[in-house]
Amino acid sequence: MDLARNTVLVTGGASGIGWALAERFVKAGSEVIICGRREDKLREAKAQFPALHTRICDVGQEADRIALFEWATAKFPAVNVLVNNAGIQRRVQLTENQQPWQEHQAEIAINLEAPIHLALLFIPHLQQRPQAYIINITSGLAFVPMAKAAVYSATKAALHSFTLSLRYQLSQTSVKVLEIAPPAVNTDLGGPGLHTFGVPLPEFVDAVMARIANGEEEVGYGTSEFSRNASRTELDAIFKRMNP
Repeated sequence: MDLARNTVLVTGGASGIGWALAERFVKAGSEVIICGRREDKLREAKAQFPALHTRICDVGQEADRIALFEWATAKFPAVNVLVNNAGIQRRVQLTENQQPWQEHQAEIAINLEAPIHLALLFIPHLQQRPQAYIINITSGLAFVPMAKAAVYSATKAALHSFTLSLRYQLSQTSVKVLEIAPPAVNTDLGGPGLHTFGVPLPEFVDAVMARIANGEEEVGYGTSEFSRNASRTELDAIFKRMNP
């Protein structure tokens, strides 16, 4: 994938992995649009890179997704890269759950429903571009779930499965389907301080973007790279170590 000369839409692009991906695309010479729920974070991102285009959007809401698609394709008809990055991670003891279903549903909507729906919305437009990409951000937990983040892990496993099928169905078109599966990365996913043990964000993004640029369709890093290539026996062993 040529990282330059694209028009890129990154969901959840104002912070964390989404922001780092947007930054790399900007520096490579692409036009970049980011969306997110928090106006203050979008303003901070634009202050760092004034060329960024921003839009407030909650991709967990169907109406917002439709409005985002209509706005993006009308204002930026050259858009040819969709990065489905927005995600939330909640840690819940399911046997002691006191949280309303709406909170679990929101996690499913943002992590799984949104990337599927946005892909379906954008596919007809992307097929009109000579070269286009859908990039889904999954997780190492798609391959080995973390029991205390059961819903998050399940959504990422489902998104990995959807990505494989989507890649197959679009294989004879101009649209390439890529997957980035992060390990634990030092971001605020799930809340500040939960992932300080993780891989430094710049290290991770530089590594995976280099591999995407070299034409790889599915990339991980560190533990997630091992997990995505592991045997079932190895995955079971990892699960036991991760969930003592």
